[in-house]
Amino acid sequence: MNTEASQLPASGPRVDPTPPAAVLWDFDGTLVDSEPIWMRVEFQLVGEWGGTWSDELAYQMVGNDLRETSRHLIEASGRPDLTIDEVTAELVGRVAQELRTGPMLELRPGVAALLDELAEVDVPCALVSASYREVLDAVLTRLPANPFRLVVAGDDVTHGKPHPEPYLAACARLGVRPEECVVLEDSITGAASGNAAGAVVGVIRNHVEVEPAPRRFLLDTLAGVGVAELGAQLLRWNQPGEQNR
Repeated sequence: MNTEASQLPASGPRVDPTPPAAVLWDFDGTLVDSEPIWMRVEFQLVGEWGGTWSDELAYQMVGNDLRETSRHLIEASGRPDLTIDEVTAELVGRVAQELRTGPMLELRPGVAALLDELAEVDVPCALVSASYREVLDAVLTRLPANPFRLVVAGDDVTHGKPHPEPYLAACARLGVRPEECVVLEDSITGAASGNAAGAVVGVIRNHVEVEPAPRRFLLDTLAGVGVAELGAQLLRWNQPGEQNR
């Protein structure tokens, strides 16, 4: 097992975990590793606009609401004449173009197997991302089949991650309670969004370090993780007394 905090409480009778009511997937860095494309485009834009970008700033943008990222790009460029709307449109357009025309991004380890198992036991999946729909469609249309019951994109909500609205919107549309769902994330803002919505969050280590927290478990990879493990995490964190540990 590659999780931290994956053990169920030892006391009391054994209870077989039931599957989650739904599994809500982040996109960038969780489903596929598209973060290097975002970072490359950020460097391109700031350089073209006469500013300086850095690896540190790029990593700080991982999982951010795109309008917030655009604000940082404008600041780094020293171009107050640029608007958030036009910078966001340029950022999204360039990333989507790379995803449409470049090599198809591979699913991260363990993703395909877990999606297949969730489909077999009829657990609905939703894609919940800070990326705009143009970016998501650029990848989803290239998959052999779309495994997601619904998509909540960054331009579908008023408040992006770390606000809980994206995950609450997905739960409402699926007709499930957040506390009965597992969110899969890789970023600080994404994990905060899922936890704020009330879900149990599995964090797959990737580009940024995410700290442990209540209703959160850490994973090196999704390889070898199945529905039973997700159900066990829900059972563990929904036990009385576990909420604030």
